Amino acid sequence: MDRPLPTWPIAAGSLALGFGVAVATGIRPLGGLILLAALLWCVPRWHRAAGIAGAAGLTFAYAAAFVGSHGLGHVIGAWPSVALVSVAMGGAAWAVADARDGAAVA
Repeated sequence: MDRPLPTWPIAAGSLALGFGVAVATGIRPLGGLILLAALLWCVPRWHRAAGIAGAAGLTFAYAAAFVGSHGLGHVIGAWPSVALVSVAMGGAAWAVADARDGAAVA
């Protein structure tokens, strides 16, 4: 049986992609749509792998990464902040859901 696709690249990459699209286009809601699409893809997989508590925790972590990157951006710069929270979110998704689910590394 094939291993499920991992969620960590989507969770991490969507934070960076959403920010990049918002900056490049000047249309912030467009970046938000990328974040929403990523969550709609990740949450069912998180739920399957880690249960409702794991999925809720990862969803909270995703929202906290998004919100936290704004404040952190004032301290270390926008892109470094986005990179840092993206790595943290990817690690959280891997640890809480993907590693349990036997997902492929990439």
